[in-house]
Amino acid sequence: MSALTPELAELNRLGFIMPEARGMISDSLLATDRMALDAQPALSTTANAGIPAFMSAWVDPALVKVAFAPVRGAEMLGEVRKGDWVTRTAIFPMLETTGQVSGYGDHNGNGLVGLNPSYPERQSYHYQVFLSWGEMELALAGQARLQWVASLREAGALKLNKFQNRTYFFGVEGLKNYGYLNDPRLPAAITPAVKAAGGTEWEKATAEERQDDVIALINRLREQTAGLVTTDTPMVLALSPSRMGLLTRRNSFGNSAATLLQETYTGLRFVQAVEYGDAAGSTVQTLQIMAEHVDGQKTAEAAFTEKLRTHAVVTEASAWRQKLSQGTWGAVIYMPAGIATMTGV
Repeated sequence: MSALTPELAELNRLGFIMPEARGMISDSLLATDRMALDAQPALSTTANAGIPAFMSAWVDPALVKVAFAPVRGAEMLGEVRKGDWVTRTAIFPMLETTGQVSGYGDHNGNGLVGLNPSYPERQSYHYQVFLSWGEMELALAGQARLQWVASLREAGALKLNKFQNRTYFFGVEGLKNYGYLNDPRLPAAITPAVKAAGGTEWEKATAEERQDDVIALINRLREQTAGLVTTDTPMVLALSPSRMGLLTRRNSFGNSAATLLQETYTGLRFVQAVEYGDAAGSTVQTLQIMAEHVDGQKTAEAAFTEKLRTHAVVTEASAWRQKLSQGTWGAVIYMPAGIATMTGV
């Protein structure tokens, strides 16, 4: 151990024991301003010029939810429940009259009428989703002011309804379950007229050319129904949102095809659905004109077995699970002749 300086030795004698001390500042130095130069030359902590970023963050109390394409399959010709969740097959009896007339004669036995019954059937499809949440998950969501379980149930119902809406347009592959766009009994689709600017699509067409395509489609519907559909018949024109936008484009006289069509066909209404050509992966733009009724009978309906069934909540060690389910028949088309289709617009 090094020898103590005279000053430290004197302090030790007076009872001040400071083993770490190596010397004492002289009185002459204390009397000057040179002591201001004793600032610590380096930090012992990490250099920092501010506060943690999260302390200055603001969280909006309004929760913004991601938007999805609207479900429009039920808007066209309505939606109805048929059967329940244990119903696997639905039969729709149809009755067609047959026969022929013959010239009259008192003893003539010719001329005969008959009936031809048929029983088309459809198969239901039932589907499900699971919700799951845990105790810590709920606690963490609560810290963020999120209604976690309620939002999960809302998300589950949305996913089920999105699938159900798709079945209203395309049915379910592998089953006798069809939609408005792929029912095998629908009459063959027609094509639009060639436009003055070339091609059949509406991007470069005039308002009059778009109007003429819709009128041609309505005329096809008249032909298919043998005149049962008239100008005053309530009808639905189903098309994609982008084609609806083109249909509302005005000409040089300030008129749009949509306005002119509704002035002529007072019972016409429009339903916009991305499934007619704007959905991801779609390559063909399609129009469908549907008579709401043909000869007093409903043309078609979107149908389901159960709109939503919530099953029991299953309790686990520190979590819960719940199943949600639905069932669909797709679109049940009673009168295929009451729907006409045009592709390529």
